[in-house]
Formats: sequence, structure tokens, C-alpha cells
Amino acid sequence: MKLSYGERLFTVTNYLLLTIFGLLALTPFIHILAQSFSSYRAIMSGEVALWPVNFTGSAYQEVFQDAAFLQSFLVSVVRTVIGTVVNVSLSCLLAYPLSRSYIRGRNPIIFMMVFTMIFSGGMIPTYLLVKELGLLNSFWAYILPGALSAFNVIILKNFFQSVPHELEESARMDGCGNLGILFRIFIPLSMPAIATIALFHGVQHWNSFFDAILYMNNKSLLPLQVYLRNLIQFSTTDIHLNDALEQQMLALESIKGAAIIVSIIPMLLVYPWLQKYFVKGIMLGSVKG
Repeated sequence: MKLSYGERLFTVTNYLLLTIFGLLALTPFIHILAQSFSSYRAIMSGEVALWPVNFTGSAYQEVFQDAAFLQSFLVSVVRTVIGTVVNVSLSCLLAYPLSRSYIRGRNPIIFMMVFTMIFSGGMIPTYLLVKELGLLNSFWAYILPGALSAFNVIILKNFFQSVPHELEESARMDGCGNLGILFRIFIPLSMPAIATIALFHGVQHWNSFFDAILYMNNKSLLPLQVYLRNLIQFSTTDIHLNDALEQQMLALESIKGAAIIVSIIPMLLVYPWLQKYFVKGIMLGSVKG
């Protein structure tokens, strides 16, 4: 269908505005990227804007040679992978029975889950619980306290309710049990919703740092976000710089930019693979049932 002049003008204007807003959103990222590849003196003299000045990769070399950075990066990767697998697995196992109308007692369980979304225990009771469970200075303090998200379970439950009952009945007639129905029918058909909550949990684990500050005194278990916090806020790092004190302060600004860029690369690599499921999963999971 041929568009009128007004419709074409409106479409072009929208594309132009979206492009401008997209570039504005990318500007801070581009600035940090340029800063990470610029010389120390150029950064402090204010010469760096959106393009590197006196291009150098020494900051990345320093970052990747820092044992504390590599250790914290490994902790964040392991936490994100294990935490996301645990979160998604428990969400599927709980959302499936809650989505079946013939399950007795599911309404009180749903009520208790929604209640926790409105009224939480708070930081101090949660800390005392983690302490009594012996999880302080333990990697599982990152996983177990937030192993189940009521919000994501409700999204997945609503998505499961959209699966036709005839598929479940046919599987039962063929002798398939509950776990078989879940893993062979519901999970394959619900990949948009599962990918959505997996992205939610993955980003949450990767960006989380406050629980590490509360529960961890062991530096070897601190995640990457705590390393970045200490580097940016307190300018503390184990990176050994052989230059004079003034040169160390100059170098630190470039190292901050390099550490920030490296820390966001994993999410940038993962998100494009899940983005196509993201909107579909949220929309379907929010309006069904």
C-alpha cells in the first residue's frame, strides 16, 4: 500500500528521532570506550570526547594482568551461570503446578508469593537468616537467598496457562508423566518466557554487588561489580604501576574506563541472542490468565 506524503513524513521523523535518542544513549558508552584507549595525559587534560587521543591499549593490558580483576570476573561469571540455572529451574518447577487448575491448594500458594512481593523481611532479618544458615563468606550466599523470584514465577505461570490443555491430555494418554509433560511440551513451547526470565536473572546476578558487601569478607569471593565499585569510588586497585605518583593517578583514569568496558562485554554478547524473545515473553506472560 502506498503511503501518503504525511505518513511518509511521519515515518521518517520517527526514524530520525529514534536514531538521535539511540546516539544520545550510546554517547556515555562511547566516551568511556574512547577514554579507555586514550593516553593518561589526554584524559586529564580534557581532550578525550568521543574519539581516543594518543591511542594506546596499555590500560587493557594492565587490567588483564591484574589477578584481583580476573578473580572477580570469574566469580561473576560463575555466579551468573549457576544462579541463572538455579533460578530458571526452580521457577519452571513451581510455575507448572501453579498453572494447572486441577492442583489443589494452588491459590493459597499464589497468595503467599504475591504477599512477599508487597511485604519483604528487610535487609537486617535477611542478613540474620543468612548468618544463621552459615552462608556468610560462602559462595551460596549469592544463590540461595534469591533462588526464587515471585514476579518471574507469575510471568512463567501465566505463560504456561496459555499452552492448550489438549496437548497435556494427549501426552497423558501416551503415558507421559508430569515431569515428561513439563520438559517435553511446556518448556519447549515456552522458550520466549523462559529466555525472558533468564535474561532478568542473568542481568541481576551480573550487576549485583550489595549482597557481596553484606555477606562477604573473603576477597577471593567478591564479584566484578564490587571490584569496579572500589576502583571507581575509592580508587583502590592491586594493579602495580611503576610510574611516579602523579602518573599513577593519570593511569588510573584510563584503567577505570578499560575495566568498565570489559565488565559490560559479557552482557553485550548475550543480550542479542535473547532480545528477540524479550518483548514477546513479557507481553504474553503479562496478559494471559
